[in-house]
Order: sequence, then structure tokens, then C-alpha cells
Amino acid sequence: MSSQLFEAIDFLEKDKGIDKDILMEALEAALISAYKKNFKSATNVRVDIDEQSGTMRVFSRKTVVEEIEDAQEEISLDQANEIDPNYELEDVIEVEVTPKDFGRIAAQAAKQVVTQRVREAERGVIFSEYADREEDVMTGIIQRKDPRFVYVNLGKIEAKLAEAEQMPTEEYYVHDRLKVFVTKVENTSKGPQIYISRSHPGLLKRLFEMEVPEIYDGIVDIKSVAREAGDRSKISVHADDPEIDAVGSCVGQKGQRVQVIVNELKGEKIDVVEWSEDPIVYVSNALSPSKVVEVLVNEEDKATTVIVPDYQLSLAIGKRGQNARLAAKLTGWKIDIKSESEAREEGLLTDDEDTDAYSDNDEEGLFE
Repeated sequence: MSSQLFEAIDFLEKDKGIDKDILMEALEAALISAYKKNFKSATNVRVDIDEQSGTMRVFSRKTVVEEIEDAQEEISLDQANEIDPNYELEDVIEVEVTPKDFGRIAAQAAKQVVTQRVREAERGVIFSEYADREEDVMTGIIQRKDPRFVYVNLGKIEAKLAEAEQMPTEEYYVHDRLKVFVTKVENTSKGPQIYISRSHPGLLKRLFEMEVPEIYDGIVDIKSVAREAGDRSKISVHADDPEIDAVGSCVGQKGQRVQVIVNELKGEKIDVVEWSEDPIVYVSNALSPSKVVEVLVNEEDKATTVIVPDYQLSLAIGKRGQNARLAAKLTGWKIDIKSESEAREEGLLTDDEDTDAYSDNDEEGLFE
């Protein structure tokens, strides 16, 4: 066996990051397979590989018996004693059976098996590298498209962006650079498979973590995200330190930070609102940019009735109910929106109550 083979194994370990022991095990298995196939042997054999000299020897394992019934599996006591007088019945001994031309045959037969093992080991390395990237954002380049998937090259592997995970307002072109959210990494019989998304709420969360140092450092915490990809999203944030303006940190000076994210999401509108443990305040904030007159809370059903000025009713509900729907997803509370006039008719609001909208939504905002 040529020493070049071992040099190649050393190279693969350094270049591909594949454990040398895995490659040597693959080589040994390939040589055993080659021996049994080419010499029509069913006997139990072992291959001894000498890396220093670049040679290999094949040994057949045989049981010492009194009378031989299977010459491939057994050896007589007399023959065994010629090798070593200490052998006894039922002992297992190894007899060298290396054919003269086995090196050439083995090298040829082993090539395919070793290549397969190397491919499997490479897949294992790739899987290990990407398995920790679940729920993370990666940047890739679109390689190709078909009716089901957009295929994005993430470096060492091609990830799948399914139609359901694409933004409905976004066009995908080959060679475009794209930030994607890794939803799942699987190790399948065909190798590692990575599934990605452009519509997942996690993408919005990770983009804020990347763009806002206060979030990355844990000073500002993202409490919840509600998203209708490509159209509009809401994100609630909070800082334990009352001196920290959580919403302002995310928006940035003149809206610069949030605008970077809006641009990445191709113009998706983003509401950044202040989280509160008080459902009245939280729901009121979540309905930004609408002003709120009053919030009536039903703790048992985790439901709220929100009263807004008549002229703000459409704004509070939003186009096709989107603003109210996203606010409900964000807060986890059911939200029923009523105008002041309707609330008075139902006796939910009296004329002598202060109807000035108290929401801090002037400081929140809609960014696009």
C-alpha cells in the first residue's frame, strides 16, 4: 500500500477537518470488504495497517479444532502447534493470508468505500458546524430557484427557503445576497438539510439584536414580536433601568436603527412599543399609532375592550383589521375595539368621564 494514501489521509484531516481515526477505520473496513469480495472469502479477517512503512497485511481468524470441517474458519490442533506449541483446542489464532497482488486490488476496491466514508464524515462536520445556528440569522447568496424552493448558499451548504417561508412582497433573484433565519437543521440520509425563513418573527427579533447594541448587551429586552411578513410588524421592548429609553434605543437617532431593519425587510412597516406588565398600558401601547381613551380588562377571559376616539376607530382597527390583530398577537390579550360613541351607547363610557386619550403612543411610532 503506497504511503501516498496515508499522506492523502493526513491532508484530508487538515483540509476537511475530518478525524484521522474515522478515515483509518473507513480504510480498514474497505480493505476487509475488498478481500472478501475479490477472494470470495466469508472468513473473519483483520487488516493490519502499518502507516510507517505504508504496507498492510491480512490475517484470518481461525478456531483451533481437532478435525477441520470448514478450512476458512478452522485450523487443526497440529497445524496450530506448528505455529505455537501452546495453542489448545477452541483457541482462536490469526493466520496471515495476504495475497501477493492484494495491494493493487485493495486500493482499487477501497477507493469507492473510502470516498463514501469521507463524504459521510464531511457531512457530519458540516452538520456539527450548522446545528448550532438554529434560530440564528445567516447571510447567503441565492443559487437557484424552482417552484417549491429558493436555494440559498450559506457557505458550505445550500439551504432551502420554502414558498411558505418567503415574504409575499419580495422577489428573489439568482445571485442576490439575503439575510435569512435558520428554522431547522436536520441530519438526513442525503446529508445535512437546512431550512430557512424570511417570514419568521425570529428574523425580526434577531435583526434588532444585531442592530441595537442595548439589546445585544441585555440592557433592553425584546418581550414579544408579532409579524405579518412583508407588510407590518409590532415589537415590544422593555428596560429594567427606568433611565433607559427602550423604544428610543431601538428606533435610534432620527429612526436610523429601525430604518436599517425596514430596508432589510424591503419596506415592512415596524411599530416599536413599550412593554408593560399592566395590561391597560400594554394594550394601549400595542395599538400604536392609534390613541386610546380607555381599556376595560376582563382578567378571567384575558380579554380587553378598548375605547378609542371616533375619528381614530379605523386607525386602531387598521386595514383589514391588521393593527388590532397584531396588537392581540403581541400582547396575548383579546382586543375588542369600540368608538367613544358606541361605548356610550352601550353604557361603557359616560359623558362625565375624562375622555382625553392617555396613551403614550405619541412617543411610539410607525416606521416605514
